[in-house]
Amino acid sequence: MSKEQILVVDDELQIQELIRMYLIKEGFDVICASNSDEAYEITLQKKPNLVILDILMPGLDGLETCTQLRKITDVPILFLSCKDQDMDKILGLSVGGDDYITKPFSPKVLIARIKAHLRRNRLLSERKIEKQSLRYPGLEIDLASHSVFVNHALIPLTTKEFDLLVFLAKHPNRVFYTRQIFERIWNDDSFEKDTRTVMVHISNLRKKIENDPAKPQYIITVRGVGYKFSSPFSSIKRDSSLYKNCISYPY
Repeated sequence: MSKEQILVVDDELQIQELIRMYLIKEGFDVICASNSDEAYEITLQKKPNLVILDILMPGLDGLETCTQLRKITDVPILFLSCKDQDMDKILGLSVGGDDYITKPFSPKVLIARIKAHLRRNRLLSERKIEKQSLRYPGLEIDLASHSVFVNHALIPLTTKEFDLLVFLAKHPNRVFYTRQIFERIWNDDSFEKDTRTVMVHISNLRKKIENDPAKPQYIITVRGVGYKFSSPFSSIKRDSSLYKNCISYPY
């Protein structure tokens, strides 16, 4: 696993070296910059996981630099400053900073805040990724790439098959009338023109994603009504590894 990278922007070389030494000791990869131009270029090229930014710098100060960096990155930005008035802190946070630490500072406190911001950012990133996929035991639907995996194997689906699966999987255990499914997926209310369309697509989909299409686990027929997506939790043993990445969607 690659190290998390931190950009330290400060025109005082002693401060740079002090912070760099503590960060390296904690296992981080560290890049240093002495002005806003260097900070912008490094952020653009290296894409650090967090930026520590001094406010009082020659040329563009830290506040202006933060405004520029926010155009190209959303990673945490921590201000360092000898200014300790409330208005200075408010101004720093209002231009896009995530934290404000006054000099002189405790290296241990700085490290603790850095780790807290990185941890929070990791969690947010994981949630963004999870929202792009639907995961159930043995089945993963990647919404971003329009890919479906059954037991980690890629399963090719047609566009309508994929849309049908996504629609049902986003509403687990909710029963939909066949007419509702047809109108939603085919965007057509002339259901009477082809009453077998949904049945045929359900049958084809089961052949591709079910272990036994004759005894489906995922797409269940509700006789006289229609179909529902059933997450097969009840048919497997309680294994935390199977539940860890599963997402539940409300009706």
